[in-house]
Amino acid sequence: MTEATSPSSPAALFAFPAPRPAAGAQHSGLALSIVVPMFNEEGGAAALVAEIASALAAIDHEIIVVDDASSDATRERLLAMRATHKQLRVIAHAANAGQSRAVRTGVLAARAPAVATLDGDGQNDPADIPALFRQLTREGAPEALAMVAGERRERKDAASKKWASRFANSVRARLLKDGAADTGCGLKLFAREAFMRLPAFDHMHRYLPALMAREGFVVEFAPVGHRPRAHGRSKYTNLGRLAVAFRDLLGLMWLNDRARDPKSICEL
Repeated sequence: MTEATSPSSPAALFAFPAPRPAAGAQHSGLALSIVVPMFNEEGGAAALVAEIASALAAIDHEIIVVDDASSDATRERLLAMRATHKQLRVIAHAANAGQSRAVRTGVLAARAPAVATLDGDGQNDPADIPALFRQLTREGAPEALAMVAGERRERKDAASKKWASRFANSVRARLLKDGAADTGCGLKLFAREAFMRLPAFDHMHRYLPALMAREGFVVEFAPVGHRPRAHGRSKYTNLGRLAVAFRDLLGLMWLNDRARDPKSICEL
């Protein structure tokens, strides 16, 4: 287990509570919200929802799937699952807005204090979520711990995709110094309150560790599994991903350069 930290102190105002039924309507007694962005995943949508529900049977949870304006039967498959999975909520975009917007839509709708995200293609294993949840909420965790990010082991992708990912991760790590070895892993678990403090922009889901550290939060990393894609096809190309990544890096460097540290914050 490794961690990235920032000396910024605004995180001292934030402490993630131990999972317990919360008073009021905001958390509704839920401990964990699962947010899954999907776009044209009709072949695996139902199976993934069932897997998530099974993996989290011991945790009070909700499953929020954000359909990013799919053109196939993804939405119909999800709506049919609500008959047997009462914790499933389906939120639909009227127009395709991308993975980061879908993740943000899901987090905005989340009713639990902790949120887990995973990709809608089924390559992230829902069985890894409980361990990340325990790590985030454990007794004695750093007060400012706000995220546990998965790092994929033995990736089941094509060699060209793995090479492109390693190259992008090495460049990003040198420039942002966020401590992340695999920021593209969709499996992350974080405090909703911390996420709501982050600046929102397209592709932000790839830079959550750096954005959390920028706000003064602690980020830890944990190994997770990875599976071959069983249905559908990737929504990204290697060249397209790299081209966007370099532009995004410039934006992140701009944000970090303009971050200001108040050293301490107290109410008088």
